[in-house]
Amino acid sequence: MKRIILIITVIAAAIMELIDTSIVNVALNYMSGNLGATLEDTSWVVTAYGIANVIIIPMTSFLVNNLGRRNYYIGSILMFTLCSFMCGNSGNIWELVAFRFLQGIGGGALLSVSAMVVYESFPKEKQNVASALFGIGVFIGPTIGPTLGGYITEHFSWPWIFYINIPIGILTAISCYSLLQESPTRQKVESIDWWGIIFLIIGVGSLQTVLERGETDDWFEARYIIVLTVSAVFALILFVYRELTTEHPVVKLSVLKYPSLSISAILTFVTGIGMFTSIYLTPILTQRFLGFSPTQAGLILLPGSIIAVVALIFTGKLLQKGVPSALIVLLGFLCFIYFNWSMAQSNLQVSFASISINLIFRAVGMALLTVPLATLAVSALEPGDMQQGAAINNMMRQLGGSFGISILNTYVTRSVATHRVDLISNIRYDNSLAMERLQDYTSLFVSKGATLYDAQQKALALMEKSVVKQSMFVSYLDGYLFIGSLFLLAMPLLLFFLRKGKGKKVVAVQVDH
Repeated sequence: MKRIILIITVIAAAIMELIDTSIVNVALNYMSGNLGATLEDTSWVVTAYGIANVIIIPMTSFLVNNLGRRNYYIGSILMFTLCSFMCGNSGNIWELVAFRFLQGIGGGALLSVSAMVVYESFPKEKQNVASALFGIGVFIGPTIGPTLGGYITEHFSWPWIFYINIPIGILTAISCYSLLQESPTRQKVESIDWWGIIFLIIGVGSLQTVLERGETDDWFEARYIIVLTVSAVFALILFVYRELTTEHPVVKLSVLKYPSLSISAILTFVTGIGMFTSIYLTPILTQRFLGFSPTQAGLILLPGSIIAVVALIFTGKLLQKGVPSALIVLLGFLCFIYFNWSMAQSNLQVSFASISINLIFRAVGMALLTVPLATLAVSALEPGDMQQGAAINNMMRQLGGSFGISILNTYVTRSVATHRVDLISNIRYDNSLAMERLQDYTSLFVSKGATLYDAQQKALALMEKSVVKQSMFVSYLDGYLFIGSLFLLAMPLLLFFLRKGKGKKVVAVQVDH
């Protein structure tokens, strides 16, 4: 019974952290108005959390060994809970950003350590069941985050998206204090690699900031983007050199010498791109162009998420029966490629049901990728290196999401101009359909009391608005094709596992969002 309570507790903590990665997005406009800040400044609430997460995740193994898993995990829950309270009570935008960053630092442990606790609660022969169980929790968080955030913001006020963490945080901390034991694989820390920590914070923090803010601030037109890019390059080079030459590195990069981990990290990076960009693109498409409400945009994910739970359990059973992990990953890639291709065929009349069916393929694809990729990543590692390898793999997923959204935004922005030129070229005097539409608009405005000249100008403005909308819509559809092509290009890497026979039964050690 104690084991069941502990498993429920740590999965609840992980879901709490995952909800907070997306719950804030729908409340940015409310925060902006309430705190008297611009929307651009308010978006740092999202950026700060992402930066903190990416910095802390690769340090998980070091922190667990240095502080002890029990102390680190409970301390992280308390820090996350306290900062949630402080976020809700923030009096200005930069106070909120600061506490949001600290909340992200606390949240970093709630995924990696939670997963390790779940796996250790199951015997070795049932590790894949543990992976599937934790994967269910991983799917719940991102799915209900936007819908829950929209409901709370609409019916209460934005601070409550943070306050809901407080009772959950207190209960999980009390439960872990009573039930959580120290890690049996804890290693003694001989010394602290302070230079490694400094280079990691500067390098990854600068890189994440550039990726999250680059498109908003027109990339290298902003001086601070140039400075941070240079800082990221030099700091990361020094970080890699330091971690490969020091005796006690904060991040043991030498584990990347195992091809199974390095190749899995690349595949996980691509998976992160697909996971985050699809959940970013689809709500924009449905709300901005198809007129869906925030609640509808959230509910459209629900059928796929329910089926994904079944697919996760099914994946665990397949792994237990010895089905090659690489083969399951291949099926996951194919599902994701089909999802992106199918979404790219959409038009402005696409139905709720059609998009929902497409999203089922996305959800099944993610379910087929989550557990097997984590399994492949650590399949060749020594027991003492598994946590470090898993942390690196998790960081690659988070960075994949940041890279993906950043590249996608830039790609879509460039595409809009191209498609606008193509569409405008069809509006000419010898195009009867275009002239008929323009005449209809003109007649409409004349009937409303406008002069002929004013009606013609308003008709042209309306045509321009329609062209811009169509250009943006087609550009977002191109975004799906772009992401699908990345999955297609990454598929040959699976040949390594299929050729080497890495698909045999191995222990799955880490699943993360």
